[in-house]
Amino acid sequence: MLKALLGVARLNFLTLTVICITLAASFSWYRHGAFSAGLFSLVLLMALAAHISVNAFNEYFDFKSGLDFLTNKTPFSGGSGSLISQPSAASAALVLACSCLLLVIISGLYLTIQLGWSLLLVGIPGVLLIYAYTQYINRSPLLCLLAPGVGFGFFMTLGASWVFSAELSSGAAVLAAVITCLVSNLLLLNQFPDVDADRQVGRRHYPIVIGRRRSAVVFSLLLLLSYLLLPIAVTTGLLPPHCLLALLTLPLAAKLLPSIFRNADTPSKLTPYLALNVALVHSLTLLLALGLLWAAPLNA
Repeated sequence: MLKALLGVARLNFLTLTVICITLAASFSWYRHGAFSAGLFSLVLLMALAAHISVNAFNEYFDFKSGLDFLTNKTPFSGGSGSLISQPSAASAALVLACSCLLLVIISGLYLTIQLGWSLLLVGIPGVLLIYAYTQYINRSPLLCLLAPGVGFGFFMTLGASWVFSAELSSGAAVLAAVITCLVSNLLLLNQFPDVDADRQVGRRHYPIVIGRRRSAVVFSLLLLLSYLLLPIAVTTGLLPPHCLLALLTLPLAAKLLPSIFRNADTPSKLTPYLALNVALVHSLTLLLALGLLWAAPLNA
């Protein structure tokens, strides 16, 4: 049972949450030169619970709909397969999803009491997104594209920055926008191998609606936007020049884009590029955090 629940939680994907919260903490350090280990731990726990909850809901609902039996799994798409291997763990997966969501709500209410009710502007939509993603949002191509990015970018990264800095700033909003583009792309590309299976259970994401090649164009535009935002933010003074460290990932992007177009209609050949996309998202985010930490002494 424990092995199945660990699979349902998709522990190997939780690194994305850790680096998003690290980015928010780095921005707070850059802005104010302050860091609270206790607050960081609470926000990280809350963010991890949110990520585990959405993963567990996804696993549970995909098992119940039969989708898990239709997908050709890769290390990055098609679910973990844990409930197929152990169907008796389905109820426990739902309990895990609900328990983690309850932990998010309790932690969020605590932070709201401490820092102000305006945090509910992030908290309430975030909770709704966690539950609604698999069952409802996947029926709308635009929402399906943007929801993962908005969840990690604006609800998680910008929300954490708000908590750490006790303010909303334009620089943090730029970072959230970059994460939104990157994570939306992460889920978009992961949908390429699942088109046939997803179509059978009524999902409507862009690789189904407009095809994989046109979706590759959408991917390219979002990736381009994520890179363009950085020099614009530096030029306008919203972020320090040190954040241009993230441009060191451009060779990864240059390798990734033509490979996606070349293999868009051959999903079996996409697995190495799904991995490359994960590496791009992680390394770019970490370089942004490093840039902010590098710049921090200049502002302390």
